Amino acid sequence: MAIAEGDICTGVVTGITKFGAFVKLDEQTTGLVHISEVADTYVKEVSDFISVGDEVKVKVLSLAADGKIGLSIKKAVAPPPRDTAAKNDRFENKLAEFMKNSNEKLSQLKRHQEGRRR
Repeated sequence: MAIAEGDICTGVVTGITKFGAFVKLDEQTTGLVHISEVADTYVKEVSDFISVGDEVKVKVLSLAADGKIGLSIKKAVAPPPRDTAAKNDRFENKLAEFMKNSNEKLSQLKRHQEGRRR
């Protein structure tokens, strides 16, 4: 199996160390998932997230001349799509509500000040 940087592959975890996990991609190819590439959250123990024998999806990060392969589990998972239109609508609604409340408070303050002057 020929692999290239950026490929998404499925492999089996063959070993876990304190610095990462080894993943077998095919009969001849094994790569390392560094502890920093296991999950999007802080990873103290790799074994808290994966176990030997688990089938995992990985992204090939690097192919070194000496045969070492750098892999990532967290980058193999597509990030959730961002709904920017909905987010912008929510912001616009919040801004409009804020402006309405602000104008009402300013009007009340002006009426109160005019009443005190008389």
